Formats: sequence, structure tokens, C-alpha cells
Amino acid sequence: MSDEVTVGALWRRWRDVFTEKGVGTATLDAKLLVGHALGFNALQLAVRESELVSRLLASDVTKLMQKRLTGESVARILGHKEFYGLEFALNEATLEPRPDTELLVDLALKALPKSGRFVDLGTGSGCIPISVLANRPDARAVATDINPRALEMAGRNAERNGVANRLHLRQGDWFGALAPLPTPPREGEGAASGAGLDVRFDLILSNPPYISSEVVETLSPEVKDFDPRLALDGGPDGLGPYRIIAAEAARWLKPGGKILVEIGYDQGEAVSNLFGAAGFSQIAVEKDLAGLDRVVSAHHI
Repeated sequence: MSDEVTVGALWRRWRDVFTEKGVGTATLDAKLLVGHALGFNALQLAVRESELVSRLLASDVTKLMQKRLTGESVARILGHKEFYGLEFALNEATLEPRPDTELLVDLALKALPKSGRFVDLGTGSGCIPISVLANRPDARAVATDINPRALEMAGRNAERNGVANRLHLRQGDWFGALAPLPTPPREGEGAASGAGLDVRFDLILSNPPYISSEVVETLSPEVKDFDPRLALDGGPDGLGPYRIIAAEAARWLKPGGKILVEIGYDQGEAVSNLFGAAGFSQIAVEKDLAGLDRVVSAHHI
């Protein structure tokens, strides 16, 4: 490489490398990573193509591109991902938010009653409860995760998106994080305090690990090597977390409350049966934009 190269030549060079290596989004990835290294947005990248890039900055670009070539996603390299129109920071303990999960938020917004309270189990980056709260200023929520590093990131994301005073974070494994549960703060209050008289929720949400242990090993490097295994592996048949959630959810829901869980495309019947056996009613499987089973909903009698 010569001492200097233009912005346009730099991203095109890496686009060609990505294309040769079979990266499906070669042009977009090259532009995003070059723009990030140079501090350019999309418009600046377009209008400043003829500007020269120093050898030092070109070297920084190379380091980012090499990460991408190992299979690390652009979002992980950049350290953030957009979800439901909001930006979420990521770390090694958080699953990268996927567009499919936006259906869970859509359904939650419809299901949550006025001034309702809900819990998100296994929250990761907090993208699900934060997206709901950002669109429902009357609502309050609790989010749980077994990993303190995930909760740290969820807290940062709640602050970034202006909902931290309505989101209470609890560390623990599924419902184990909820006992005993302080009353979540109302808007304008500080830290949650005091024992709530009614700790039940109007709505339970979760996007649990649902990939079978065996299948995890066959996933793309972008997922298998960089998403946290704890957020992917649902046990031998992928249904382990659903068994726990179905067995314990009723006592945490108000009468008439609802539960919504994301599922794998082939798990609709199995997960529905688990909730049916646990006494839930009005069980339905909701499909995503691709027509695949994506969410199971169930009501507490």
C-alpha cells in the first residue's frame, strides 16, 4: 500500500476483498467500517471520496477489516446496533439484537394495558424492555439477566434511551431474580425501594436461548464465535428455558395477564404445548414478516 490512498479507493478495495471472501454485504460493511475509522457518516463518506487518507488511518481501517474477516459482525466491531429505531450498545455478554425480535416488541405494545408493568427475562442488552418503555411512557418494567455484564450494558442503554427511571434491573436466573422484588420506581423517582404489595405483572416477555446445543456448533462464525453461548444454547432440544418459564410464569402474572416468548421457526407447537400443559389459555403462534413462527403468546386464567 502506498503512503496515501483516497477515501473512495480505500472502501472499494475492502469491498472487493470482502466480495472475494464471500461476505454477502461487502459494500455496506466496507463503507460502514471505513466511515467508522475515519469518523465519517454516510453523507461525508460520499462527498469526501477524493480526499486522501493517511497511512496511519488506513492501518486503523485494516485492523477493523481483519476483524470482519474473522466473522465478527459489523455491529460488534462498532460496538452498537440499531433496534426498533433506537441505538443499543453491545458487549461480550449481550446478544446482538435481530430484526426478527421487533415482532415481540410490537406484540408487547399491543398487549400491555395502560400504566402496565411487565418483566423481561434474560434481557441482555435490554433492547426489548427499553424499546417498549420508549414507546409507552406510562409503563414500568423489570428486566432480569444472570450475567452482571449484560445488566451493566442494559443499564447504560436504558440511560442512553431515557427510560432508566422506569426500568428496574435484577440479577438472577429467570424468575429467581424476582424474589423478593422491590416495587419498581415510578417516573421521577430514584432507585427502587420498599416491598411491593403486589409483585405480579401484567405481561411477561422473553427471548430466551432456544437453539439446541448440537445446532449451536453449526451456526455461522458471526453467531457461534461472537454471540454469548449463554444467550444461544437452549439445551439438548432447545426447549430448556421454556420449560422453566412455563412452569413458573403463572404465579408472577396478574389474573388475565399475558406472556409472550420468542421462539425458533420450528418450535411453535412444542412451546405451545408446554404452556398448555402449564394451564395457560388462548395460546397462539405469531408469524414474522418472513411467514415463520416467531412468537408464542398465552394468557393466564
